[in-house]
Amino acid sequence: MTTTTLAVLVPLLPFLGAATGLLLGRSSPGFVRPLAVLPPLASLVLAVTVAVRQGGGQAIDAHTELTPTGSVPIELALHIDGFAALVAVLVGVVATCVQIYSTGYLRDDPRYPSYAALVSLFTSAMLLVVYSGDLMVLLVGWEIMGICSYFLVGHYWETPQARAASLKAFLVTKLGDVPFLIGLFALATDAGSFRITSVLGTVASGGLHHPTLVALLLLAGVAGKSALFPLHTWLPDAMAGPTPVSALIHAATMVAAGIYFVARLLPVFQASSAAMVVLAVMAGVTMAGSGLAALAQDDIKRVLAYSTIGQLGYMAGALAVGDRGAAVFHLLAHGAFKALLFLAAGVVIHASGTNSLAVMSRMKGLRNRVPDAYWTMTVALLALAAIPPFSGFFSKEAVLGAAEHVATGHTEHAPGAAGWIVLITGLATAVLTAAYATRLWLLAFHGQGTEAPDHGRQPVTMTAVLWVLAVPSLAFGLTYGLLPDWFDGRDLTPVLTTSVLGTGLALVGVIITYGAWRHTTAMALRVPLGAVAAHPDADAGLVEAEAIASHEPAFGDVAYAPDPADPGRLLLGPLHRHAAVGFHLDAVYHALFVRPVQAGAQLVRFLDREVVDTYVRGAGALPRWLGTAVRRAQTGNVQTYVSALLAGTVVLVVAAVLVATGA
Repeated sequence: MTTTTLAVLVPLLPFLGAATGLLLGRSSPGFVRPLAVLPPLASLVLAVTVAVRQGGGQAIDAHTELTPTGSVPIELALHIDGFAALVAVLVGVVATCVQIYSTGYLRDDPRYPSYAALVSLFTSAMLLVVYSGDLMVLLVGWEIMGICSYFLVGHYWETPQARAASLKAFLVTKLGDVPFLIGLFALATDAGSFRITSVLGTVASGGLHHPTLVALLLLAGVAGKSALFPLHTWLPDAMAGPTPVSALIHAATMVAAGIYFVARLLPVFQASSAAMVVLAVMAGVTMAGSGLAALAQDDIKRVLAYSTIGQLGYMAGALAVGDRGAAVFHLLAHGAFKALLFLAAGVVIHASGTNSLAVMSRMKGLRNRVPDAYWTMTVALLALAAIPPFSGFFSKEAVLGAAEHVATGHTEHAPGAAGWIVLITGLATAVLTAAYATRLWLLAFHGQGTEAPDHGRQPVTMTAVLWVLAVPSLAFGLTYGLLPDWFDGRDLTPVLTTSVLGTGLALVGVIITYGAWRHTTAMALRVPLGAVAAHPDADAGLVEAEAIASHEPAFGDVAYAPDPADPGRLLLGPLHRHAAVGFHLDAVYHALFVRPVQAGAQLVRFLDREVVDTYVRGAGALPRWLGTAVRRAQTGNVQTYVSALLAGTVVLVVAAVLVATGA
């Protein structure tokens, strides 16, 4: 079987699994789990085969015209280079792990068949984006992911938080997709084709007429899809969905799509220095802001959500300095350890019955209840904090090294200003990342208080995949010497200067956070589990959503201390209350967009009701009144008719006399 045929089957198999699952899910429940697991597993095997055959060498290209358009053709095209081959393997690994994990996590959920089918469709759409060589076909996968995220984030539609989160995710990403679509059409108009190879050829020959405008339009869509500032606010709220969905979205689909798109079309953005600086600013603000916000969150999944935003900032920073190899390297490493973090968090939530770190900090011995989650999550947090030799160290170092090269003028792939922005904010974020990773680990697994509840062993399907993902989280970074052929010859060897700075700052973050935790633990009021108290950061909706999946009580047996032993409060000080709500960006958007739209809707409603409807009612009332008057005149009395005829005759005679006299 040819490599092209295998590549076509990679996104097709999960799609067929999704379609079959939707058709047979309720009528044949015994087929649901095999249909959920086997198609992505087969797709993974084929993706690995394609990657081996591609081997980091010449890109695989194939195309056929989809339909005649009369102008710019739309084609079914494949363009598989080293980046695409490796990213497809990542998608297959994470999707398979998520589907296996979900068989245990949602084992009693009545909507599991539709959930599993949507996860397979989500996977198929991302694989279509990865392999597609035509921008219009890529857009199809891009938009299918948007609608899948809407349904999956809103899986627990019984809760208002899930319904609001799904709508917010859909609307915010669509806000970016509108200029994104305009940018695609502008790009294709200049290139005369939607084929990616044709577009890149046009850019290389200087045929792109408005590079800055096109790049900024495309960046709007990328910001929405990949949760970059300022369109990142949907991602923390999307945690209202099931934890396996969060793992899929954060690790291998949806948010990875925007970064991958920029990496694939990087020459388009490099054609405009202004666009590269804008991307660097977006990356810098995303990194630093999300790091501060993560340090203030109480919900374990929201900490990880802001962590994802920060790591996407690193990837965008690598692209802003013109190094797509470093960006995709970090995307791959991050995909492994972030999937592990979310799936391990799901096990912790199952065991503790809550999402709240404040509650977990009151539970003694939680790590002994979930040893698999404890050890694998420790590995993933070390990778997240970029501590050597874990994978995150090598991939994050590749980003910082690329930024340092641009900042010091060793390369001209991007403006020097972009290099300095990414380097400074990246180093500052290294401290914050290590700090919130350490805080999460201490609060979740080293609580002081009542013994943690014992709900028994977690399903093997949930714990086994944790160890599978722990392997690349630990060892993938060590493969940097084998990857240059896959990454355009990019040397991924760590640079001494940034390695020392990055690791040193990460260790500073760990030490300071540990010291703050020891101090706050010593000072905190001991509140026994079961003594109910309110905590200002509690988000009952998110915990309630998880309780539906875990079949555990939502806040029923647990409590919050008024002032928990939270090092984040001490480290952030007065900034904590602002960081906890994402620096009020939602309030700003509500004032700038939601209120004007609501006011406009009320105005339209008033005009429709009081103006348009008045004319409509008047048009109907006038004939009705005339009909009433005529009906009343029809009395059936002959004398009345004769009197009216005589009166009318008299009036006509008088009028004629007056006219004659006047003449």
